[in-house]
Amino acid sequence: MKYYVGIDLGGTNIVAGVVDENYNIIHKASVKTNRPRPEKEIADDMAKVALQAIAEANLTIDDVEWIGIGTPGIANSKDGIIEYSCNLGFDNTPMVKYIQEHINKPVYVENDANAAAYGEYVAGAGKGHNSLVCITLGTGVGGGVVTDGKILTGFNYAGAELGHTVIEVDGVQCSCGRKGCFEAYSSATGLIRMTKEAMEKDKNSSMWDLVRERNNKVSARISYDAMRLGDKSATEVVDKFTKYLAVGLTNVINIFQPEVLCIGGGVCNEGDALLNPVKEIVAKEVYTRNSPKNTEIVIAKLGNDAGIIGAAFLGRAHE
Repeated sequence: MKYYVGIDLGGTNIVAGVVDENYNIIHKASVKTNRPRPEKEIADDMAKVALQAIAEANLTIDDVEWIGIGTPGIANSKDGIIEYSCNLGFDNTPMVKYIQEHINKPVYVENDANAAAYGEYVAGAGKGHNSLVCITLGTGVGGGVVTDGKILTGFNYAGAELGHTVIEVDGVQCSCGRKGCFEAYSSATGLIRMTKEAMEKDKNSSMWDLVRERNNKVSARISYDAMRLGDKSATEVVDKFTKYLAVGLTNVINIFQPEVLCIGGGVCNEGDALLNPVKEIVAKEVYTRNSPKNTEIVIAKLGNDAGIIGAAFLGRAHE
């Protein structure tokens, strides 16, 4: 049996998982990222948590083929450098070099959304297919594209930033500096913003009751739960969110025409309530609507493990 280690580097936690050749995570270990702090300290903790996961899986470093890392930001996989990550304060960080100071194994680094997409490609929603695009609806909208076993990164390793394509000209401000981005309307953050706006317009909405019941916190679930109660304002929010998401996904399909487009992130816990109306709109708007072959839109299968599994198999993606 061959084993690999995948590290999912997040803004809150660093999680390392030992993954076997059948894509099963056999053990995980984690530590707080504790940002902001020097990049070398974060790298040292990444190596430590990887070694911890290996030891707790009753393995040694000799049992591991390689280490893979999924990181926010622009990851230069050729040179092993994280060129830029605004959330972590990385600027041309030689991450592979830092990890190899502790672990004498091949180390690969990739953008976290790309790593998650690769995980879904090899072991999740895209398993058995030739091409996949993964869209993650979280704080932002992440994107990853895999074709013929290769991750699309662009010549400068900044490709597939699908969340920063504009779907509403002169729309709301996005964190990237543009206005009207896919991310600004179809992320969990965007859904929460639209929910709050609707609540302010309708003081009698049942969304207010749900928020009070949930520690006065507006979450991405509020509008969907209130919609199921028959709330008119909540239904309008969900319809608006659905329309924007469908527009963004239609654009992605028209550009890449993947066999599978999978959607991940916490919003996807809504399941068919999210997926079915989106698929209905996309089917009418996609350029290939009259074709006998069309992209299959599905919910991602691996959840939070996608990044670990994808990172663990980066050595294969970069062969």
